[in-house]
Amino acid sequence: MDTGLAGQIVVVTGASKGMGLACAFAFAREGAKVIGISRDLHHLHAAQHDLQREGLHMDVAAADLRESVAAHMVADYVENEFGPIDVLVNCAGAARRTPVADLHADAMRDAMQAKYFTYMHMIDPVIRRMASRGKGSIVNVVGQGGRQVNPLHIGGGAANAALMLASVGYANAYASQGVRVNVINPGLTRTGRVQEGLDAASRASGRSPDVLLEEQLAEIPMGRMAEPHEIAHVAVFLASSLASYVTGAVIPMDGGKTSVI
Repeated sequence: MDTGLAGQIVVVTGASKGMGLACAFAFAREGAKVIGISRDLHHLHAAQHDLQREGLHMDVAAADLRESVAAHMVADYVENEFGPIDVLVNCAGAARRTPVADLHADAMRDAMQAKYFTYMHMIDPVIRRMASRGKGSIVNVVGQGGRQVNPLHIGGGAANAALMLASVGYANAYASQGVRVNVINPGLTRTGRVQEGLDAASRASGRSPDVLLEEQLAEIPMGRMAEPHEIAHVAVFLASSLASYVTGAVIPMDGGKTSVI
């Protein structure tokens, strides 16, 4: 089935690993011109080589998206170097798990800076340019910490909840200008973040990470965590012409765990 993504300019933030890297692979396989963005150029080059081993290509640009100026500069660079951005997939940033006793104001600010503003800073210049051209698609990958309370993830969960609301708000505001904005809401997914979360929970509870993981898997009706490529496949669909009438959607990918209407 033709997704219509061949030749399109697709920017993926957080493209050096995890779900961002999986998205870079998926869009490159569709024939898109992929530009991966991350803070660490060394990690980006490693990701670039991963794609090359599969006969795929990704251009890269390093930028710290916690800074709005950096986001505007990298958006300018991409459009000057490669052309107008057709698709933006946001995967960058992750807030640290923080015990509630340590969740002071600075920790909350850091969580918002790490997760919420990395997305918002990149969306700002890109969505305005898309609107001026009358077309574009944005897919925000936002964890389910914004739906489900976790005492170790209050800061990150608040950032995720804010991102979901902002994404739907942008979808509403820009729909008449040809820009679609959608959210993928992954649950437990096989990335490095899983082990970080398990380690933080283990330190807080004194229980083994293996036991904690077993308990988390038992809560998922499908009985397993998601794979990054499964998230990427939905990102490709949402960004493509196949989803041309889909905007403002928040799609859970948690194996049936939340079961919320």
